[in-house]
This record gives sequence, C-alpha cells and structure tokens, in this order.
Amino acid sequence: MYTTVNEDGILNNYATEPKVYYAEYPAIWEQRNYVIQGAIATMFVTALVLVAFAVS
Repeated sequence: MYTTVNEDGILNNYATEPKVYYAEYPAIWEQRNYVIQGAIATMFVTALVLVAFAVS
C-alpha cells in the first residue's frame, strides 16, 4: 500500500494523484453509440415534459 508522509510525519495527509493521460478521439462506432444515446435521452426528456403538461 502506498502512503504519503508530510514534514511532520503524519501519514496519508495528502491525496495521491492519479496518473495523467490524454484522451483518445472516439471511434466511429462509439460516436454512433453517443448519437443513439443522445436521441433516446432527448425522446425521454420530451416525453417527461409532455406528460407534465398533460397532467397539469
């Protein structure tokens, strides 16, 4: 287990920082999945708004 020690000898006083990496551009199939998810989310929110107007 990795621990950090400050100048007073206190253990785990600082948060450990994760390794930094660059994000990769999504592949074509991932972009299609994002479009499908966005369309489904848009339809869901639209349905919620229409139901809210219908019951009010």
